[in-house]
Amino acid sequence: MTARSRLPGLTFVILIAVLATYLSGLAPIKAMRLSPLIVGILLGVTIGNTVGAKLPSTLNDGITFCSKQVLRTAIVLYGFRITFGEIAQLGIHGLLLDILMVSSTLMLGAFIGIRVLKMDRATALMTSSGAAICGAAAVVATEPVVKAENHQTAAAVVTVVVFGTLSMFLYPLFYRAGFIDMDPSTFGVYIGASVHEVAHVVGAGEAVSPATADTAVIVKMTRVLLLAPALLCMGWWVNRGQTTEDGDPVPLAIPWFAIGFIGVAGFNSLNVLPDAMVKGLIEIDTFLLTMAMTALGLNTVWSKFKGMGMGPMYLALALFFWLVFAGYGLTQLLIA
Repeated sequence: MTARSRLPGLTFVILIAVLATYLSGLAPIKAMRLSPLIVGILLGVTIGNTVGAKLPSTLNDGITFCSKQVLRTAIVLYGFRITFGEIAQLGIHGLLLDILMVSSTLMLGAFIGIRVLKMDRATALMTSSGAAICGAAAVVATEPVVKAENHQTAAAVVTVVVFGTLSMFLYPLFYRAGFIDMDPSTFGVYIGASVHEVAHVVGAGEAVSPATADTAVIVKMTRVLLLAPALLCMGWWVNRGQTTEDGDPVPLAIPWFAIGFIGVAGFNSLNVLPDAMVKGLIEIDTFLLTMAMTALGLNTVWSKFKGMGMGPMYLALALFFWLVFAGYGLTQLLIA
C-alpha cells in the first residue's frame, strides 16, 4: 500500500465526511444530537450497500487506510478534549463513580454478551465499551484491540445510536416529571456517569440547565479518560492463555494509540496551546473520526450480519437498564 494507491480512496472518504459534517449541522439532525461520526457511518453504510459493488477497486487501499491509521490518529488527538484539571474538579467521589460505572458495565457486558447471549467476544466487548465509556468513539477504539470485523463494529455502533439517543430524551423527561430526586448539579453528575455519547450528555444536560450540562460534560470526559486503561485491560484479557507457535505466551498487545491519547491529554493539561488552537485541533479530530466511521460504513455489507441475530441489541438493552439504575444508585450513594 503506497501513498499513491491510497489517494483515490482517501479522497472519496474525505468527500463523504465533508457531506456528513454538513448534514450534521442541519437543524433537524442537530436537534437529534447526531454527531458527524454517526452521520458518516450511516452515509457509508448506505453507499456500501447500494452502489458499493460497483465502486472501483482502486478505492480499497484508501478506505482501509482511513479505517485503520486515520482512526488511531484520531483517538490520539481525542486527548485534546480533556485536561487533568477538569478531572481534579470532579473530586475523589466523582472519579470513583466513573471508575465503578465503567468497570462494572464492561464486566457485566462481557458476562451477559459472551456467557448468556453466546455472542462473539469482539461484538460483546465493543457493545459494552460503547455503553461504558464514550459511545461510538469507544467502539471504534476497541475494534483493533479485539480484532473485530467491520460489520461487528457497525452493529455495536448502532446500539450506541439507539440507546444513547433514547437516554438523551428520557433523562430530562423523567427529571422534570419528578421521578429523579436530585438537585440540578447532582443530576448532571448522573447524566455524565451513565449516558453513552458526549453529544447525548450535552443534550440531556442542556435540557435542564447550562450548569447541569457543564457538570455532566466534566464527569463524562473523565469516563473518556478511562478509555486507555480499559483498552489495556481488554487487550490483556483477549490474549490471555494464548500461545505462539513456539508455545510461548502471546505478549500483551499494547494499543499505543491509547497511550498516545493519555499523553496528549497530559500535554493539554499544561495549557501551553492557545484555546483557539485546541478548538481547531478538536475540530480536526472530529473530522478524522468522521472519516474513520465513514470508511467503516463503506466496508459494512448487510449480508455479513446474517447469523448475528439480535444479540447486540439485547446486550445493549441490558446495559441501558444497568446504566440507568446502577448509575442512579451509585450517584446517590457517592455524590448526593
